[in-house]
Amino acid sequence: MRPRVPGTQKSRATAPGRTTAARKTGRRHPLATVALLAIGLGLTGGAYAAFTTTTASADTPSVQASSQSQIDKGEKLFQANCATCHGMDAQGTVNAPTLIGVGAAAVDFQVGTGRMPMQMQGPQAEQKPVQFSDADVAALAAYVASLAPGPSVPEQKFLDGKGDAAAGAELFRINCAMCHNVAGAGGALTEGKFAPPLTGVSAKHIYEAMITGPQNMPVFNDLNISPQGKADIITYLKYIQNNPSPGGFELGSLGPVAEGLFLWIFGLGAIVALTVWITAKSN
Repeated sequence: MRPRVPGTQKSRATAPGRTTAARKTGRRHPLATVALLAIGLGLTGGAYAAFTTTTASADTPSVQASSQSQIDKGEKLFQANCATCHGMDAQGTVNAPTLIGVGAAAVDFQVGTGRMPMQMQGPQAEQKPVQFSDADVAALAAYVASLAPGPSVPEQKFLDGKGDAAAGAELFRINCAMCHNVAGAGGALTEGKFAPPLTGVSAKHIYEAMITGPQNMPVFNDLNISPQGKADIITYLKYIQNNPSPGGFELGSLGPVAEGLFLWIFGLGAIVALTVWITAKSN
């Protein structure tokens, strides 16, 4: 038998009490879990906001720098020409959507191409002669941009047509050709809508269409296509517009339907005419 050590039983008897005391002192505060969740959500929200601001800064800057007199002029023009449909405060009505947050780029595109004001209600706004001067268009854009942040008119460095035409052709085929045709000749959509041809469209309006998504067009922000990618697409469109088709007569660049119709009418017609001539010659 091992000799009994004095105080052993006492030590063993008090050990559980010490453990309990240690557990009691180490217990977390009831609000600790709530605090940890709040900190985690705060960090996650802050990181998301910083990421979103960084990636979308090129498309949605705060507000374009404009003089107060230009904004006031734009407000008067808006109330006289646009408020009937879009409302006095540009917050939209049953006849037209709100313009809060659309930015200067949307106004410059819609008004600068003559689509707005609309001539009549229809599946989509038709392009027509521009109703305002360049100064008035800029004033309208400045007023709408002052209401809330939105895409601004693009910088000139993206519109000079000096990008990579090959890269632009690839981006265009992937993102745009299914509606606008690979040569930018346009095409029909559903319910009377259509993708307009891109020949003769200014580089600024092409860029603005990509970042605002007018009519049935999706919005291509910087996460979809970078500003340089948009500049490359513009370079490609200007290249095919300024260079003749290497295959000869392009038949409007409408694809195999136009080419098949051409062969059916002229090719088959030529064969029939030749057959009639040979028959008449033999007789």
